[in-house]
Amino acid sequence: MPSLKTKRLTLGYGETTVINNLDLSIPEGRITVLIGSNGSGKSTLLRSLARLLKPREGTVLLNGKNIASLSTKEVAKQMAILPQTPVAPEGLTVLQLVKQGRYPYQSWLKQWSEEDEQAVQKALAATNLTDLAERQVDSLSGGQRQRAWIAMSLAQDTDILLLDEPTTYLDLAHQIEILDLLYDLNRSEGRTIVMVLHDLNLACRYADYMIAVYRQGIFAQGEPEQIMSPGLVEKVFGLSCQVITDPLYGTPLCVPYGKGKKQRRRGHNEITAHA
Repeated sequence: MPSLKTKRLTLGYGETTVINNLDLSIPEGRITVLIGSNGSGKSTLLRSLARLLKPREGTVLLNGKNIASLSTKEVAKQMAILPQTPVAPEGLTVLQLVKQGRYPYQSWLKQWSEEDEQAVQKALAATNLTDLAERQVDSLSGGQRQRAWIAMSLAQDTDILLLDEPTTYLDLAHQIEILDLLYDLNRSEGRTIVMVLHDLNLACRYADYMIAVYRQGIFAQGEPEQIMSPGLVEKVFGLSCQVITDPLYGTPLCVPYGKGKKQRRRGHNEITAHA
């Protein structure tokens, strides 16, 4: 299984340094979620891992090789990325979009094959889009459209999948639908999944490993049950909260302080605090 690491990685835009001298190793075959405040560098780091942003210093290592030294097709056969709010050309059907995922395997000598067709059909089936294959992408609901883009990424048949805020602009039902899909892909096929999420509670529910990005580096990393705490939320997000145990899943649940309808405060003995 491909490995993905950084070594003394420094990233930035113009005069602004966003990530500085970062050493990071992404757990193989697990779901890793990047969390952090707006502007902390989560998406910048993800783009660099995908070779969409050139480092100022340091390297991204894919299977021990500097990703900058690999060809675009070599990278695309090992790693797929779904950016924020991708836009499909007008009139493109779901099937046409998903077929784009097979681009890394095409050449003048190797045209469309049975293997390509099987990969596309498998991706459509995995995302429950077979019956919508001839629909235009821009006619789909938000959740269906996101599943179509994920299907394209799956058609690449890579062991690593990077997603930048895959639940943005989706209602809660569609957020769960997309995250359940990614969870099933990880558990059934062992794909390494790295994604940026804003919802801390969903991040804790789905992540095997969590990385809190803060001040050009990492404030904490590890299993959500190990690192999620009121101190982390206060430091990384500037927000006071309690962290309790989710009554359904047993994962950390962040309950923020703030204004709202006044209710009788529950005693500390009525909730289960998460250590």
